[in-house]
Amino acid sequence: MDRENIILSVIKTDLSLYCGQTYIHPAFLDAVKEELIQTKEKSIIKDFHILRCGVNLELITTHKNGADSDFILELAYKIFTTTIKTAEELKINTTTNGENFLKGSSLDDLLKRGQGLTEIECSGIKSEPIVIFMADKTSSGAWNLPLFKIFTDPFNTPNLLFDDHMNKGFTFDVMDIKNGGIGSFKCPEEIYGLLAFIGISERYAVCSVYRKIDGQISAAASTHKPIRSNGEVIENNAPVLVVRCQTGMPTVGEALEAFSFPYMVRGWMGGIHNGPLMPVPFYEASPSRFDGPPRLIAAGFQLAAGRLIGPHDMFDDPSFDETRKKANIAAEYLRRHGPFQPHRVSPKEVEKSNLPQAIIQLKGRFKKDDRAS
Repeated sequence: MDRENIILSVIKTDLSLYCGQTYIHPAFLDAVKEELIQTKEKSIIKDFHILRCGVNLELITTHKNGADSDFILELAYKIFTTTIKTAEELKINTTTNGENFLKGSSLDDLLKRGQGLTEIECSGIKSEPIVIFMADKTSSGAWNLPLFKIFTDPFNTPNLLFDDHMNKGFTFDVMDIKNGGIGSFKCPEEIYGLLAFIGISERYAVCSVYRKIDGQISAAASTHKPIRSNGEVIENNAPVLVVRCQTGMPTVGEALEAFSFPYMVRGWMGGIHNGPLMPVPFYEASPSRFDGPPRLIAAGFQLAAGRLIGPHDMFDDPSFDETRKKANIAAEYLRRHGPFQPHRVSPKEVEKSNLPQAIIQLKGRFKKDDRAS
C-alpha cells in the first residue's frame, strides 16, 4: 500500500439558484466534471468525485500538493469560472459571482463568494474508510453535537472504552466564530470546559479533532469566521465534515449513530430560522419546504493510495426513517410559530442577516414611556 501522505480536500460552493434554493442544474455538474477530468489527466490531482446537497456542490479531491496549497485556490478559480457561461445560457442566477472571484486569489476571496474548504491529511493507516458529511441550510456550529458524541460519549462510541488507540481520548480545536480565535480542549479531562463553549453553537464551532495518543487528525470541518462583503454577512451555511473511521478511529457505524437524532440547528430560510437537521439519501437532498428543513447527506469512501473508492450513500438506510419522521414532526411544530421565536433565531443571530435594515428603519418608533420605566 502507498504510505505517502495524501491530502483529501473538499471544496464547498454555493453554485446556482435553480428552481429557487433547492437544486443544481445538471448542466453545471457536467461542466464541473469536465474540468476535473482534465485536471486529473494532467496528474494534478489523483482522484475526484462530485456530490450535491441542496444548491451546494461538493468537490472532493485527493492530491499530494500539501495542505493549504495555492493549488486549491487555482482549482476553485477554474471550477467557478467554467459555470458562468452555463448560467448565462440557462438564465440561472449563480450564488457564486465568478467575475468578482477573479479579482482575488486568497482564501478570504473564496469565503466571500460563499464557499468553504476543509482538508485532512491521511497517512499510516492500513484501512482508510472516510465519511464526508455535507449539509445545507445550516451553520458551522452544526457539527458540535455529533462530534462531541462521536469522540467523547461511550453511549454513542463504545470503542472509546475498548480501543487502546482511542481510550486515551481526543483533543478538540474550537473556533470562536465571533473573534476568530481557536482554543484546544483535551478530553475526557476537559470535557466540561469543552461543553461550556461548544454548547453555544452560534458562537463556538469545532473545527478539528485529533487523537491524543499520536496526534493524528480524526475529523476536520469547514469552519470559518463570518465575513462581511459589500455590506452583507457571508457565513458558512453549508458546512462540510470529514471523519476518519476504523483502525484506531471510531467505526463508521459510530460516526453515523451521532446523527440518529434530528437535533436543532440554525439556518433554514434566510439563515435566521431554527430547524431540525434531517439526514437523507443523496436523492432527497433537495430542501424545498420553506427552503428546508436543513438537510444532511453522508458519503462513504474507501481511500486507497489516493483513489476514492465509492461513494456509498450512508443515509440510504431504513434505520434512519424514524429520524426523518421525527425531523418532519419537529419542522411542522416550528413552522407553526411563523416569525416568532423559537423558530426565529435570537436577536444577536438576526444581526448577522440582512433583516436589521428593516429594523433600523423602524427604530424611531420607540419613544420614552412611563409604562416602560
